[in-house]
Amino acid sequence: MTTHRGKIHSIPREGSAVLGPSIEERMRRGKALRESVPRNSHAKWSAPPNRPDPIEILRQSDRGRLPDLLPIRYGRMRQSPFAFFRGSAAVMAWDLSKTPATGIRVQACGDCHAANFGGFASPERQLLFDINDFDETLQAPWEWDVKRLAASVVLASRELGMGRGRCEDAVLTLAQSYRKHMRRYAHMRALEVWYSHMDAEVFIEESKSAAAKKRWEEIEHEARLQTAEHIFPKIADVINGRTRIVDHPPLVYHTRESDLMQKQVTKMFHDYRETLPAERRVILDRYHIIDVARKVVGVGSVGTRCAVALLMAGEHDPMLLQFKEALPSVLEPYAGKSRYANHGERVVTGQRILQSASDVFLGWTSDAEGRSYYFRQLRDMKMKIDLETMTKTDWVEYVGICGWTLARAHARSGDAAMIGGYLGKSDAFDSALAKFAASYADQADRDYAALLKAIRAGRLKAQATAAA
Repeated sequence: MTTHRGKIHSIPREGSAVLGPSIEERMRRGKALRESVPRNSHAKWSAPPNRPDPIEILRQSDRGRLPDLLPIRYGRMRQSPFAFFRGSAAVMAWDLSKTPATGIRVQACGDCHAANFGGFASPERQLLFDINDFDETLQAPWEWDVKRLAASVVLASRELGMGRGRCEDAVLTLAQSYRKHMRRYAHMRALEVWYSHMDAEVFIEESKSAAAKKRWEEIEHEARLQTAEHIFPKIADVINGRTRIVDHPPLVYHTRESDLMQKQVTKMFHDYRETLPAERRVILDRYHIIDVARKVVGVGSVGTRCAVALLMAGEHDPMLLQFKEALPSVLEPYAGKSRYANHGERVVTGQRILQSASDVFLGWTSDAEGRSYYFRQLRDMKMKIDLETMTKTDWVEYVGICGWTLARAHARSGDAAMIGGYLGKSDAFDSALAKFAASYADQADRDYAALLKAIRAGRLKAQATAAA
């Protein structure tokens, strides 16, 4: 190494690796993509003549799911256009594949909507805010996540009673936040981007009123109580001399073959254990499976095989693990197959890439029939975001933070400089995204009407249950 005027210059040695293009060069390359994919081209959405029947897409996605639970899925989806949107990622995946894309890929969430963000515990027991659903994660165009999130913002804004102008403002806030933060990540060192995280206290810090600050403080306080020792008394009890999970059918229940199921889960658990680092097996080995019960979760996930396992290391030392079936990503037909044969591994790896910190007990396995699953802790300091209780001001602030969070997630695996160069400093992309989001939200309304018609006609069965 030699120094010159206080700067350190490395002297390349023969055969040494050559650094790739500079940040400036990659941003220029991103900007050049506007010639083939103009930013205003993202504004357009109209259903192609060959667009499949959305109800048939949903029915195809039901294959392999538990038939008894499908009425719950459609009962939840019929609650509102936004609820329908949450359960119809497969429909939008087809649509997104027909929209313009720059060709820059990231580790995509795959089902990025406003309700798929939230708070959770880091291994250091900090409360972080991040994306929190990865069932559809896959390498795919960055635009697909942004467009799905933007459309969800319009649908959720409408549910909050916002007019057209306020809906547009919310999407512009989202787009500007994503764009500006992506450009900032482009100029950060690679490790800085990787280590960056969003502390959930950002909502308290960004609050514009004392009332909003108090609401977020209460939400965070409640989240910090979502730990195994606090949840355990609410979901378990001593029944016939045995500690068991309490049934709340049809959402939590023991199957008729519960003893057989527990034996099967015990086998899966041992295989899952092998996917964890050795030091985490040390602590996991202190726990033993006491009981297993099926659990219905989410909207789009209803019908997949999901259960909660109660483990104990001692009389007052519980741990709750959730394991969930992982089906192929809805993006696969359009973005390409996953490199992982086990879709549980796809979900786990995608989550570790996208999240700033992940559950230490996150792992994967398969059952005797070859179905893929992943394991994680149940509701570990889960911060529930209730969109319906937000004020309009709170909502716009929340949307902006979601845009920031998505930019950070994409920057971890994608080329932030190229994306930032393409987006630029102006609001050209922001305006285009707002137009797309409004048009696609109208499409979701039409598809929702088709769902209601299909339920009335008996093509689909729907059962009323509590909202997800």
